[in-house]
Amino acid sequence: MTSASEQPILVAATAAEPEVNPYLMGVYAPVGEEIDASDLEVIGQIPADLNGVYLRNGPNPRFEPEGRYHWFDGDGMIHAVHLENGKARYRNRWIRTKAFEAESEAGKALWKGIMESPKGNPFGNSHGLNVKDSANTDLIFHRGQVLSTWYMCGTPYAIDPLSLETLGAENFLGTLVGDMMAHPKVDERTGEMFWFDYGPRPPYLRYGVISADGKVASTTEIELPGPRLPHDMAITENYAILMDLPLIHDPEAARNGRLRLLFDRSLPSRFGVLPRYGNGSQIRWFEADPCYIYHVVNSWEQDEEIILDVCRVQRPHDQLAAPAADARTPLAKMLSYLRLDASLHRYRFNLRTGQCLENQLDDDNTEFPSVDSRVVGGRNRFSYAVHISPESTLKFDGLVCYDNHAGSKTEHRFGAGRWGSEAPFAPRDGAAADSDDGYLVTFVQDEREGRSELDIFDAADLAAGPVARVLLPQRVPLGFHATWVRADQLEPSRS
Repeated sequence: MTSASEQPILVAATAAEPEVNPYLMGVYAPVGEEIDASDLEVIGQIPADLNGVYLRNGPNPRFEPEGRYHWFDGDGMIHAVHLENGKARYRNRWIRTKAFEAESEAGKALWKGIMESPKGNPFGNSHGLNVKDSANTDLIFHRGQVLSTWYMCGTPYAIDPLSLETLGAENFLGTLVGDMMAHPKVDERTGEMFWFDYGPRPPYLRYGVISADGKVASTTEIELPGPRLPHDMAITENYAILMDLPLIHDPEAARNGRLRLLFDRSLPSRFGVLPRYGNGSQIRWFEADPCYIYHVVNSWEQDEEIILDVCRVQRPHDQLAAPAADARTPLAKMLSYLRLDASLHRYRFNLRTGQCLENQLDDDNTEFPSVDSRVVGGRNRFSYAVHISPESTLKFDGLVCYDNHAGSKTEHRFGAGRWGSEAPFAPRDGAAADSDDGYLVTFVQDEREGRSELDIFDAADLAAGPVARVLLPQRVPLGFHATWVRADQLEPSRS
């Protein structure tokens, strides 16, 4: 039986006829309880050499939303499974953001979402974007804690990776001024973290470095021709790569206090290469065909070139303008652009000649990429991604492994009515970096059974299917990004 907290939330289309929001029902419906459970039932056997914790973030509104709900609006909730000595423990917690605490005290939603006018919302981010920062997007491990981030650039919140306790807004020993985007990059070899923030008013883009001692060591402004919506970045051994993509703010909507995006096909895509500790005047721009990029796979230096692998959106204009054919209601049509249509793409930036070359590496619809976290910024052989279902709402129907050396890929499909989450690489205890000696770990929700599980795959034999399925004590709604924290990284959390 479905509990009251899991009933679909209706959003009023008219006073007489409520419209069901597809992102508030079924596999997306929020859960209302925070629970802890151990000694979970396992089909198969959890590998003895897989020890650590899998954490996945996502939107889970605590209160009935005000106005039309967008999937990006929901309060951040982390679901985690800790694997240790062949046993599994599950835990889920809301992220105690400033906005979450304010609504908890009020006992109701105080913010309207991004599909409504932000006028009247209590507060927003440091750029004056008056939208609720829910920290619901990504999870990044750095210096003994996990940072929970927000897709439109907000406050990073520190989370204990085992208890999931919100430790508070992370200001890096008082040195962070402003916000942080959703996908900062950590170089595990140096302990540094690289980030940017952006906004609708100048400076439109600001880049910075967090040193290994946990303080902001460098910041610089990057000059752009106008406000943009960059989502990700890349690093190499010596450089950072930032993006100026032709997804821009609609100026007319901005004048009316609303956020609306336009894809300007007359503008090129620009990639800025900057020394890690450089200033904005040192950036070198490389131009390429107009596109949009949500997520970077990885980047590295090779001879005179920088290689950048990304998931490149195929038709950003179509996704913004054209609703899905099977989206039947006005709200569903408006939300259908959340579907992704992206493929693996490679850019080569020649630092000597200034030439930019690009080519598509695969034509399959794959996204939410990852590599072994120990090789971020260095050349990688293997990368992993989810396969995107053709349905009108965003669902992951399988996993893909790409082998850079062999130029090949292997795949696994979850099966009818089964939907996955981002699957980071989890190295086998003691395994060398950038090998396939490890596992992929992901949540899978079975729509037919109304049940969720943690599936574990041998990364070297993805097509064989899961080696273990850990049955979870409650449903895990579909969500956003995930991370794997190794047992050796957890040691400071135990003290």
